[in-house]
Amino acid sequence: MSQRLSISAIVFFILMLAAGLYFAFAAVQGPSGILRRVQLQSETQDLKAERDRLQAEVDQMSNLTKRLSDEFLDIDLLDERARAVLGVIRADEIVIR
Repeated sequence: MSQRLSISAIVFFILMLAAGLYFAFAAVQGPSGILRRVQLQSETQDLKAERDRLQAEVDQMSNLTKRLSDEFLDIDLLDERARAVLGVIRADEIVIR
């Protein structure tokens, strides 16, 4: 004896299949999906690397600023900066380009 599915059962299964496909697609492609999470992790790594690079640059500038301050004057650094910024050389020096 063969039993046929009613129209309401067929519609119910189609709706459940469509809802399942929608949620599966949203889990992968949606704004909170797997692909977005991977993208955010990649951006986080890039931003952390940029942060570390900028922190190293800030540390270097802080060191140079301290070494040129009134409390701690590094004469060699002052001489180097004067040469670089002003283009100054001593009379007994030879410049090779």
